[in-house]
Amino acid sequence: MTDLLSQYYRCPEGSIRFGSNGPLSAEGGFFRFGEGAICYGNYSGCQPARSPGGILHDALRDVVIEDGAIQLPFDPSQVVENLRREIYVGDWRQGKSVSALAKMYYFLRPALPVSVRRHLQKLHLRGWEKLPFPRWPVDCSVDNLHEQLLLLSLRSNGVKGIPLIWFWPEGKSSCAIMTHDVETQMGRDICPTLMDIDDSFGMKASFQVIPEERYSVSLEFLRSIRERGFEIVVHDLNHDGHLYRDRKQFLERAAKINSYGKEYKAEGFRAAVLYRKQLWYDALKFSYDMSVPNVGRLDPQRGGCCTVMPYFLGDILELPVTTTQDYTLFNILNDYSIDLWKRQIELIMSKHGLMNFIVHPDYVVNLRERKVYEALLGHLSHLRQEEDVWITTPGEVNRWWRQRAEMELVEDGKGWQIEGPGKERARVAYATEQGGRLVLSVEEGTNLHSMSQSSS
Repeated sequence: MTDLLSQYYRCPEGSIRFGSNGPLSAEGGFFRFGEGAICYGNYSGCQPARSPGGILHDALRDVVIEDGAIQLPFDPSQVVENLRREIYVGDWRQGKSVSALAKMYYFLRPALPVSVRRHLQKLHLRGWEKLPFPRWPVDCSVDNLHEQLLLLSLRSNGVKGIPLIWFWPEGKSSCAIMTHDVETQMGRDICPTLMDIDDSFGMKASFQVIPEERYSVSLEFLRSIRERGFEIVVHDLNHDGHLYRDRKQFLERAAKINSYGKEYKAEGFRAAVLYRKQLWYDALKFSYDMSVPNVGRLDPQRGGCCTVMPYFLGDILELPVTTTQDYTLFNILNDYSIDLWKRQIELIMSKHGLMNFIVHPDYVVNLRERKVYEALLGHLSHLRQEEDVWITTPGEVNRWWRQRAEMELVEDGKGWQIEGPGKERARVAYATEQGGRLVLSVEEGTNLHSMSQSSS
């Protein structure tokens, strides 16, 4: 249990003391931990709810603090893994992630006009707004759980502050990355224009390239992207929606995908349509993945990881998709503004998280959609200038997050210092309680700069 906060906040393990206050239930279920965190896992003292709807038991009522140790009625590590890996989905809905109807749809999809696809997708997604969990439009249950545990640690230890290593380099407030899934030959051919648009706003992005069947992928095409400072990510194998149909076929495809990763010199992977099965990720030989949505209400495979922070799935770093895709915004929600994106950005920034956008070259061809995309880039540029948001690429986030995971806080005569490769970019921060709320403050020289007020 004590590793959970030290991994998330990179704080000294000695400042965290958690234990269990009794045997856990045989079956898992849903409960909450304060107002902001819906949890799924086994529980001590009662059987948690089978569904996330309705009134959920608040585990905060059953927390006991004794002799500086916090006794919890659940295992927070189990809860976090259940949410990040979407273990709760099968128990809640009792269904296969990819139905036979969905398989048939993706077989016919290349021949279907966009208008027909849009109609079928709306039928499939009907009732999405009534789903109780994950919360729309951004679910921060994992992040709120960590905040509440850190606040309890402050209270149990009786200390004024707990040191931690700040989430982003140079004390940046949050992080944003742009990713472009290239789905068709038309999308491939418009990539140079999209790079021009990105460059005009000072943004570099990754291009997710499909290796087989959709279009030809030449070395010249890949070189033209990389030479301009953009990144290459492998996007599925052939985008037919069948990557995770069965284990045997997946392993065969994964071997081909890994080979393309080496050929393209690509560190990252994203599955088609954000289909995923995290238990099989060990077959993918990539440094990072970008296939898990924060909240998947409007994706064919529903669920979501309920966090706005990167996290490790074995050796792979997951960079969750934390914002609505452009196709969904335009064709499902019929929204041609950046209002939803701005709302999601605000929620993610309140947790100092990662804003991960998917904008397809294929869907910003027309002037109307392109103007919306340019408005988004303009807003991100403003946030970089005014809110000190780190605008970067997926590869850079991957490299930074791996460095941060290896850093340690060491106390000497001058206070807390950071040790490890990349420490010159890292910043010490402190968690304190002010007015019953958690406050995170980043150390800049000898001054502390307040960054957040979160859990109560």
